[in-house]
Amino acid sequence: MAWRVVDIGAQRWNVSIAAERQPSSPLWYLVLAFRAAGAGPHRAAVWAPYPFESASKAALFARAESIADDELVALLAEQLSAAHQAT
Repeated sequence: MAWRVVDIGAQRWNVSIAAERQPSSPLWYLVLAFRAAGAGPHRAAVWAPYPFESASKAALFARAESIADDELVALLAEQLSAAHQAT
């Protein structure tokens, strides 16, 4: 289930959130997963770290709720551009 949905051009993207932590760190990091709507289950998601960390997983998810859709779109566009340049 998508946490949020954003559009870039004619493509709709489902956004999910995750918390990751390195074994040697007490901090949790916010990571966003973007998956094209209507894509099959085997289509890879675009994963993007979000510049926020916290010792509290709850604080991390609370911060995620305040991310504006425009920020999500900009982050996804940046990731897609970088992936396109790499190919």
